[in-house]
Amino acid sequence: MTFPAPLPALVIRYSYLWHSEFISGSEEGIKDRPCAIVAAIKTDRDVQKILVLPVTHSAPKFPENAIEIPQETKRRLGLDGERSWVVLTEWNEFSWPGPDLRMVVSTSGEKTIAYGYLPAKFFEKIRIAFIERMQKGSIQKVRRTE
Repeated sequence: MTFPAPLPALVIRYSYLWHSEFISGSEEGIKDRPCAIVAAIKTDRDVQKILVLPVTHSAPKFPENAIEIPQETKRRLGLDGERSWVVLTEWNEFSWPGPDLRMVVSTSGEKTIAYGYLPAKFFEKIRIAFIERMQKGSIQKVRRTE
C-alpha cells in the first residue's frame, strides 16, 4: 500500500492518543478515529512531522473548543451520520508515515489510511482557530513515539 502525501486538510484514520491518556501513562490510543492533518512540517533531516486534530462524536463542553463537521462533508468522506467535531484543544505529532496509521476502506472500495480532504473554506476555519489557540498557549501537544 502506498501512502498519500500528508497534506493539510487530509482526514486520516489514526490511533489518536488523548492528552488525558498520555498524562496517565498510556502510549497507545484506545480507539482508532478520523483525524485531520492541520500541518505537515519538514525537518532539517527531511523527516515530515505531522500535526493531527482528533474527530469525536462527543459534543464539546465549550463550543469554542471544537468545530462541528457539516453532514455533507461527513457523507462525502464516508464517515458515519452522527454529529462529529474537530477538537481544537489538543493535537498529536508524529513522523510520517507513523505506526499509528490505520487502514480504512474508502468510498470507492480501496484500502487506504485516508478518507479524503476537508473543504478549503472549512479547513481554513479550523486552521485559524488552531493557530489562535496555539498563540494563546491553550492547547496540549502529545508527541507520539516513533
